[in-house]
Parts: sequence; C-alpha cells; structure tokens
Amino acid sequence: MNDLLLRALRREPTERTPIWIMRQAGRYLPEYREVRSKVDFVTLCKTPELATEVTMQPIRRYGLDAAILFSDILVPVEPMGFGIEFNPGPVIDRPVRSAADVERVRVPEPEQELPYVYEAIRMLRRELEGKVPLIGFAASPFTLAVYMVEGQGSKNFDKIKGMLFDAPEALHALLDKISETTIRYIGAQIDAGAQAFQLFDTWAGILAPETYREFALRYASRVLDALADRGVPRVYFALNSAHLWEEIRECGADALGVDWRTGLDKAHGILGDRFALQGNLDPCVLLASPDTVEREARKVLERARDLPGHVFNLGHGILPPTPPENVQRLVETVQGHRG
Repeated sequence: MNDLLLRALRREPTERTPIWIMRQAGRYLPEYREVRSKVDFVTLCKTPELATEVTMQPIRRYGLDAAILFSDILVPVEPMGFGIEFNPGPVIDRPVRSAADVERVRVPEPEQELPYVYEAIRMLRRELEGKVPLIGFAASPFTLAVYMVEGQGSKNFDKIKGMLFDAPEALHALLDKISETTIRYIGAQIDAGAQAFQLFDTWAGILAPETYREFALRYASRVLDALADRGVPRVYFALNSAHLWEEIRECGADALGVDWRTGLDKAHGILGDRFALQGNLDPCVLLASPDTVEREARKVLERARDLPGHVFNLGHGILPPTPPENVQRLVETVQGHRG
C-alpha cells in the first residue's frame, strides 16, 4: 500500500510529499455531478454504495495519496435529537438556545444509529486495499455546537456567542455531550477501518484566544486525547486560526492543518517540530491557469522543505468551479517534486 500519508503524519521519512485535497470528492467533478443528478445529498451520504463510489472517484481520476470518506460533519446531529435539511446549506430544527434545550440532547451510540457510515468505511477498505489509506473525520465539538446553536449559517455568530457569554454553563454541558458523541463516532470509524482521522474546527477562528481555550481547545483536546491510543494519526484543522497558534500547540494532535493565510515555514517557526503540517495552497489558485497552479504549488513545497512532516493539501475545501484539469496539474506537480 502507498503509506506516504501515514508516514508523513507521523513525521517519518518519505521519498516525496503526499497529497490529498479537502472535499476532493464533490461538485467540481463531472462524475460526481452525474451521481448527484439522481439522488439528493442526504441520500448520497446515507447510501454506502453511493458514498463509496464518490469517495473513489478522485482516487481513480488523479491517483491521490489518500481517500477521505464522503460524508458530512453534521451527520451525528440527527441521532443527537435534531432534524436537519440542506437548502442548500444546513438548517437544523429546534436549535439549542437554553439549558433546557441542552437537556434534551442525546448522546447516541453511533454504530447502532449511523450504520451506513461504518458500512461505507468497510466497503472502502475493500476497494482501497493495496492502494492508499482511508481518512475518517468529524467536526470538533465547538464547531458542531455552532451549528446546533445557530441552527443555520451565520455572519455574526451572535447566538453561539450569546450563549458563550451569558450561559457558559449551558454551553459547557452541550460541549460535554458533543465531545462524548464525537469520541464514540470517530472511535467506531477507526474500528470499521479508518486509518487516520481529521477533526475539523471550522469555526474556531471566530474566537479570541481566551474563549478559544475554554470552549474549543478544551474539547478538541478531549477528543484527540481519548483516541491517542488507537494507533492512527490524528489531524486537527482549525480554520482562520493564525491568532491561536500558541493555544493550538497544546491540542495533542499528531498533525495540524494550516490554511493559506499563514506560510508553512512561519507556522513551523511557531509550532516547532512536534507536529506534521498539512496544507496549504489557497483554493482559489485552482481557478487560475495550470501554469499558475504549478508555480504556486511549488512555492508551498519550497516553504515546507525543512518541515519534519508535510502533507500537501489546500488551505480549505476545493471550490465547485475548479477545473478538473487544474487538479490534475496540481497532483502531478506535487507527486513529481523531489525536495
């Protein structure tokens, strides 16, 4: 098996830099759009055969160095007691706004209530055997709490911050339940065959360092620490978090994702040698010409030259208008590079 990803995440020597791409299976691919023309997004996530197919599509097309399970970070919300629709973004019914609302939130047994997730992982391991590793994932507790409290997308995050400042005990109680659910959810992914996992803290960057430490880092670390002995690399990715690096150093992950706002060399200077780093091409570069894609990718590789471990990725998810041929150029550039 091509184990470059696993070795890089463990900061072991690799003959070249591995590459995978956040949201690598999705709307920019014509073969994905063909599948989606027949089923809605929720059905796609809940049908193991279809989730397996779209997970495999970018592996077949590009020969990437890892697959990541096609799913959504909000999958655990439903068994916790909520309805969710995508119109097109997520909308959660009966959002959490009080201590009484927190009381009704359940801590489910994911293996029993989300069997389609684990069946997809088992199917993918059979498909991928001898090829590349499979990455599992989940939302970090704070990020999942944002969705559960806001109920939908937000510009100001006034509801989650209102709870944070006015009802911190209620928010801590909610984060406790989400943390336990997330530990079970990822643990079962590992049992089913995930060979690494990424914890996405999409909304960590809305917090100041003090509140990040109390309401986000504390619970992300709980999840990462609880899964430390499972034998798989643990990646933590906090978006828009350059102001939080001093705090993030304490998270307990094996590797950290870095978005495009901070150069990898600068991040390494702050974080030191104890983490592999993942990233961090600006996703918008892939909307430019193929020559520009290659030039900018080489800049990222050069900045990462002295890192103890590097996994090439974007600084966030790939954008739907991305031309597939630009992704091909990116993969060829990274896989052909010898530093």
